[in-house]
Amino acid sequence: MTTPSRIYLVRHGQSQANAGGMTLENPLIPLTELGELQARAVASLLPPTSVAIWSSPFRRTLDTAAPYCTRMGRIAATHDDLREFETVDTVQLRGSPCEQRESVVAGYWMKSDPDHRSGPGAETFREFHQRVARARHEFLPALPDGSIIFGHGMWMALLFWQLWGFTAVDRISVGLFRRFQLGFPTPNAGVYCLRQVTPGEWLVQADEAAMRAIADSVVDTLVGRGPEVLVDPHRTHGVTLDHHDRDQVLGGIRDPIGAKGT
Repeated sequence: MTTPSRIYLVRHGQSQANAGGMTLENPLIPLTELGELQARAVASLLPPTSVAIWSSPFRRTLDTAAPYCTRMGRIAATHDDLREFETVDTVQLRGSPCEQRESVVAGYWMKSDPDHRSGPGAETFREFHQRVARARHEFLPALPDGSIIFGHGMWMALLFWQLWGFTAVDRISVGLFRRFQLGFPTPNAGVYCLRQVTPGEWLVQADEAAMRAIADSVVDTLVGRGPEVLVDPHRTHGVTLDHHDRDQVLGGIRDPIGAKGT
């Protein structure tokens, strides 16, 4: 198999959790209608020649990949190491409001303990770090050139954190990573390109043009429908339908579980 020189990473479209919806089990969180529009927009912008399409096994990533897979006449393969960080036990929190989930997530990060597990169904940060490192060392180098991965914001942030040399796992590194991740621009349907320059050394580049084109496409669709079509604020997360608020769509539907990964 040819060593990859280029891999595309695509964050999933807006999810119900990103939009402040009630807590669902992490693998089952669906896209909102806005997220579905983002998925269709990104499908038209990705290269038409991908030789491999991969996804996290979570519903929101598979649903984001679906329009592109339809375009390509392919089915996305899944890999467990691409899962998002299980910061909290969403089975225990199932049905709880967003505010309760945010409080539990905030409490987790305040501990800055790489070995703390917030519930039976949650991961420790150390486990998450090891999983992303395994994907970095074993999964990514085995992919064919031009592969596309549909994944998650926090997973991507930790991958980039590791690629830039931050490999320690202790209380200090947990806190530093959280600060980095909160400030790192990973909008829903964001597109990034990894370029391998030497074995194990990757350059990370955001595809800003694609992200702006996705925002334009989504907002044009919403504006064209008129203000009466999408009436549930959780379905659009405040996207205004009577003007082109592209900055909001591009930059960031980011709540404490959404931007922080889900």
